[in-house]
Amino acid sequence: MAARKSGFFVGAVAGAGVACAALVGVGMRMGPASADAAPQVIRTSGAAVAAAGAPPAMFAPPPGAPLSFADIFEQVSPAVVQIDVTSKAAAAPKLRIPGLEGFDIVPRGQKPEDGEEAAPGPKQQSSGSGFFISADGYLVTNNHVVADADDDGINVVLKDGRELKATIVGRDEGTDLAVLKVVDPKAKGAAFPFVNFENQAKPRVGDWVITIGNPFGLGGTATAGIISAYNRDLGDSSSTFVDYIQIDAPINRGNSGGPSFDVYGRVIGVNTAIFSPTGGSVGIGFAIPADVAENTAKQLIAGGKVVRGYIGAQIQPFTTEMAEAQGLSDVKGAIVADLVAGGPAQKGGLMPEDVITAVNGVAIKSGSELTREVAKGRPGGTLKLSVLRGGKPRTVEIKSGVRPTEKELAVDGDNTDQNGGETPTKPQTQKSEALGMSLAPIDDAARRTYSIDPAVKGVLIDGVKVNSDAGEKGLRKGDVLTSVNGDPVASASQVSAAVEAAKKLQRPSVNLRIVRAGRPTIVPLKIAP
Repeated sequence: MAARKSGFFVGAVAGAGVACAALVGVGMRMGPASADAAPQVIRTSGAAVAAAGAPPAMFAPPPGAPLSFADIFEQVSPAVVQIDVTSKAAAAPKLRIPGLEGFDIVPRGQKPEDGEEAAPGPKQQSSGSGFFISADGYLVTNNHVVADADDDGINVVLKDGRELKATIVGRDEGTDLAVLKVVDPKAKGAAFPFVNFENQAKPRVGDWVITIGNPFGLGGTATAGIISAYNRDLGDSSSTFVDYIQIDAPINRGNSGGPSFDVYGRVIGVNTAIFSPTGGSVGIGFAIPADVAENTAKQLIAGGKVVRGYIGAQIQPFTTEMAEAQGLSDVKGAIVADLVAGGPAQKGGLMPEDVITAVNGVAIKSGSELTREVAKGRPGGTLKLSVLRGGKPRTVEIKSGVRPTEKELAVDGDNTDQNGGETPTKPQTQKSEALGMSLAPIDDAARRTYSIDPAVKGVLIDGVKVNSDAGEKGLRKGDVLTSVNGDPVASASQVSAAVEAAKKLQRPSVNLRIVRAGRPTIVPLKIAP
């Protein structure tokens, strides 16, 4: 199972014969599931159901529900399917022998003889879950369940045992969702049972939910539990567009892509991830909310992809320490670290170190919220950003672009060190100390040593005290300091002057804009008393 963050797990996991995708679901009390041990069948007694309290305005459980989930299961289970995926297995490693580093030795039987065609590579099987959202055969599942599927490598197994071929209509890495379509000639003219998304009457934290899926290849399995929390952030790229529903559940492999239902049999989420320090179940699962899933599915069906708004800015959370450094202790938002050259934000007049507090009148408190609001914008439409520049409010209007794919963004955002292990050449110039750092002008030797672009102006960090705030926050030799609290700096004396100015204003820290390997970031540093 692939780790999305330390403790978070998703993905189809290859095993002996069949490998099942990660699970998210909800359930009654059951024995713990281990990623390494064989599954155990544990019998449990029935649990008393607490009486429902006063119903909220938007959501009210039916009278007496639920004494049993049987009626709901019978109603919705025909729409839930097992998804079996065939994909290429990882290639066997080449053997290398010390002293023969120039030769790759391929295991016998894998290298074709002269005139022979290469044998097909090994295959692997994995399984997940999914569900019909229309009578004509459209299915929703997780992107990670089908992302590596071979052509003609997806089979769906219905509740009645029928196995049908399906193909990918579209995938969205940003939400980890995919839409499939049954294309098997055997299903021609068939009307499939399907379920609906519920986007209005959201269950409360503590309300019952039911999941159905394919844990460990055991299709048609139902579990039940409660909603534990809303608006969970998993701390990885998938959280950019998703505030997850947390569900208490025995989590098992193979339920990824399956639905979570309310007590009316309406889909309230798509199961996608678990939290576990070991890989086994600890009863914490996460589902993509129905409104996100439905909107994504509609776009994938209509055009095969999801189109999102884009401004072309690298942003960071505007932390409490950053706010205090600017005398803006009550301000929430996101701070601009850099702009894409020629991108919509740069053309619209946004500047590095602007603090964005709202998009189209919607207040934002974090970088993720900013990205989501921008993504909602129609490409070509106008986004009105409320910003603070130098502590003063203003409005910046930007014509939205089209957000690149997550893969393209990952390539553009590569922060790898470009030094290549070369021993740094020290600039032969006088150095100064500030904020626990040794600072020096940037000369030609420094630009060659640290691969500093000619367009980058500022002061070279030539050393960092380990026990300083700068050292603890990861600043290092070869970084370039370009501004302090928004004011550009070109010498160590300018840095010192900016720090002294902040001291006079009784600021506890200053915000530094640091460029490393061509990528800028904002770092708040404490001012020593």
